[in-house]
Amino acid sequence: MHPDIQKLARETIIHEADSVRNLANLIDNDFEKIVELIYQSKGRVVITGIGKSANIAKKIVATLNSTGTPAIFMHAADAIHGDLGIIQPEDVVICISKSGNTPEIKVLVPLLKYRKNPLIGMVSNTQSFLAENAHYLLKTTVEKEACPHNLAPTSSTTAQLVMGDALAVSLLEYRGFSQEDFAKYHPGGALGKKLYLTVEKLYKQNEVPRVDMGDNIRKIIIEISSKRLGATAVMDGDQLVGIITDGDLRRMLERYDQVEDLRAKDIMSRNPKTIPHDELAINAFNLMEDHNITQLIVKENGRYLGMVHLHDILKEGIV
Repeated sequence: MHPDIQKLARETIIHEADSVRNLANLIDNDFEKIVELIYQSKGRVVITGIGKSANIAKKIVATLNSTGTPAIFMHAADAIHGDLGIIQPEDVVICISKSGNTPEIKVLVPLLKYRKNPLIGMVSNTQSFLAENAHYLLKTTVEKEACPHNLAPTSSTTAQLVMGDALAVSLLEYRGFSQEDFAKYHPGGALGKKLYLTVEKLYKQNEVPRVDMGDNIRKIIIEISSKRLGATAVMDGDQLVGIITDGDLRRMLERYDQVEDLRAKDIMSRNPKTIPHDELAINAFNLMEDHNITQLIVKENGRYLGMVHLHDILKEGIV
């Protein structure tokens, strides 16, 4: 008879969620001391483990590196066969293990202590060899695995992962890690673009549509069509006075029977939405979304520079 798959999946998620929720009760003075220790360290965080804990260690290393804390992974089995040279005198070592009693851990821990590097144990079993020999503990105790047979690492590895995130986020805040810092560590992809791509990079790719207040409908339509931004700025000399969009043209046709004598000043929208040239593109998108528009006029010190279109931002893939 097949098990109730949906029921089993829900129970697994609920069980792991309860295990993670319980971690909040395990945050203690050691956690605070560990954050301070890593923050003050002039070295890196070396994270080691074996089996599934090694996989979690790699993810925590990646998270720390991406949030301003230099970190490196060292496999526990490789460490006792030559890789201990990875550890430098000023490094802090985190050893991850559920049981804290595996043969590799029992061999590795004394070697780590001999090197006199600060040793942090991330462990579920607080009565284990690792727990008793570590200088500080990150407690990731779980009652049992989500696996029905209490065998496959599930809740325990989830708890390790979340504790690693708690450590990384605490260090991030402790360092005052800003959006600008984040952009430096994530220059590629949508995340990086969201944090560093400015309007200036986008509007310069476009032509600069503009008509004068007295220009007729024919010139307005040609300018909007040829510049392919769905709008044109309206100028009084060097002064920006308005904008005409495709929507303004449609509304004009609904409002007037005769349009031949109309001029730009008659149909433009005054006080158009503008954005500084050095503003982030993601903020331009948010402004467009807030006002239900598809173009923004770009200005610098009151001077009209050009336009950025919603499609320019969407093409960059940041939203």
